[in-house]
Amino acid sequence: MTMRISKLFGMDIYQTDATYRGKVHDLILNLEEGKIETITTQPLKVNSKVEAKKIITNYSIPYSKVISVDDIILLNSGNIPTKQTKPKPKEEDVSEESEREANIRKKYIGYKRYAPRK
Repeated sequence: MTMRISKLFGMDIYQTDATYRGKVHDLILNLEEGKIETITTQPLKVNSKVEAKKIITNYSIPYSKVISVDDIILLNSGNIPTKQTKPKPKEEDVSEESEREANIRKKYIGYKRYAPRK
């Protein structure tokens, strides 16, 4: 399900153990990857870098802890297992990928990957 980022502002943030964490004031985005990185519970309108650093360290939540967003934002408080790890590639995928890389090297770079000498 998709949601506009503007809908997140002002939402209440709760943990899975029913602890209230605050309201969403600002979001820090990674524009290169197109992802939300951090939620802050205090506005980032500050006069100095020191104040901004204080807000980011004390009043921010990594977006990777978010489990669900609907009427509220639900955070994992550590009592729910998550699937953050990427699955290991199958051996078939690895061999196909290495063949593809070798073909690209031959075509564009002009050399092969050599095995180390014994």
